[in-house]
Amino acid sequence: MATRGFVLYLLSGFSLAILSVFFLNNSTERSPYQPLAFSANSTLLLASYGSSNPGKEKVWPNLEFSWRIVLATMIGFLGSAFGTVGGVGGGGIFVPMLTLIVGFDTKSAAALSKCMIMGASASSVWYNLRVPHPTKEVPIIDYDLALLFQPMLMLGITIGVALSVVFPYWLITVLIIILFIGTSSRSFFKGIEMWKEETILKKEMAKRQEAIVNSRGELLIDAEYEPLVPKEEKSELQIVCFNLRWKRLLVLVGVWFCYLLIQIVKNNTPECSTWYWVLFSLQLPAAIGVFAFEAVKLNKEHKKRISTGNTESICEASIEWTPMHLAFCALCGIIGGTVGGLLGSGGGFVLGPLLLEIGVIPQVASATATFVMMFSSSLSVVEFYLLKRFPIPYALYLTTVSILAGFWGQYFVRKLITILKRASLIVFILSAVIFASALTMGVIGIETSIKMIRNHEFMGFLGFCSSQ
Repeated sequence: MATRGFVLYLLSGFSLAILSVFFLNNSTERSPYQPLAFSANSTLLLASYGSSNPGKEKVWPNLEFSWRIVLATMIGFLGSAFGTVGGVGGGGIFVPMLTLIVGFDTKSAAALSKCMIMGASASSVWYNLRVPHPTKEVPIIDYDLALLFQPMLMLGITIGVALSVVFPYWLITVLIIILFIGTSSRSFFKGIEMWKEETILKKEMAKRQEAIVNSRGELLIDAEYEPLVPKEEKSELQIVCFNLRWKRLLVLVGVWFCYLLIQIVKNNTPECSTWYWVLFSLQLPAAIGVFAFEAVKLNKEHKKRISTGNTESICEASIEWTPMHLAFCALCGIIGGTVGGLLGSGGGFVLGPLLLEIGVIPQVASATATFVMMFSSSLSVVEFYLLKRFPIPYALYLTTVSILAGFWGQYFVRKLITILKRASLIVFILSAVIFASALTMGVIGIETSIKMIRNHEFMGFLGFCSSQ
């Protein structure tokens, strides 16, 4: 299965990057003049991009009209618009933009980036709720896949954020390049395959139309036939009600609240204390419980369909929901979340391409990935707000820009797909956003890592507790 190759690529790149740290660690010694506390801050990704001194104090520029604000607004608007269409958010573009152009410190930039992702994803979800499924009488958001991946993704993000404290800065940069280049390349080739399939389909449809002639041999152009039972057109309110699945939505909100409560209490608990690890461990049953519930449900439905000879899956994914495949999805969710938390991307850069790999059509993959991303980003925003990590005026302004961009991006791309009849455009947008993020974060990360090497800073792994 193609998905296995996708995950094997992530695992192999992840392993090679970690093994290479030992070589550099042996050849690079920590400067006796460089305190360990600074080195710890240098490796804390939630946001260490765009500055040669990631451990510096917070810098919050005033919100006033200038060329910096205009340029940042344009980049933020386009990044939010196309990032949410691809289902990846755009955090890899926002963090460098906020640090290099606006002038924020990296931690505040990461927090504001989450605000922008939350605003764009929330508006995209609202837009998608008003759109019917392109081919079936089912919601455009696949709640089965959301319930399957969201708990494990959030668990992985928690693990990844913890690892970001331990991993060296240069290693995180290597992982960014490996992950983003790999997923963007895979998505690009996936888009080319879909483009070719759509071209063949359009040619077949054109031949069918040419074959329609009347009794006198005249060609009937744009011939339309009324069905025996006319299809009922749904109003916008009816589409919204149909796309909402309240029971499953409440389960997702319940998981969100559990994680939020645990994070709030954990942040007020001394690091590495007994209660700290107890609270950290409580995230496991919350995630595994919801995943197991959904996995058992999908497995039972799969067995029931097979027994009746029905091969069509209710879920959008084309894989069979056997125990092996379900366990594989759990592994994918944890890996995607861990890498996303480690890189500060929230997991969208992995979930979007992964949904395409398991056979989800682009429209549903985009809507579902954005829906899941709304939960993870809003959880981070609430936590950052309680920690007073970002200025409120900037957060409100940038969130408003992202909300408008999310609506515009969805509207523009959906209209373009309707006109061109090519859903592969979503896949190409996803690939382009990931590749742009690889360029911005990779180049800045390499530049900062070179400065750290020249300053003879410690380049190895750090202890989690000693780095807090």
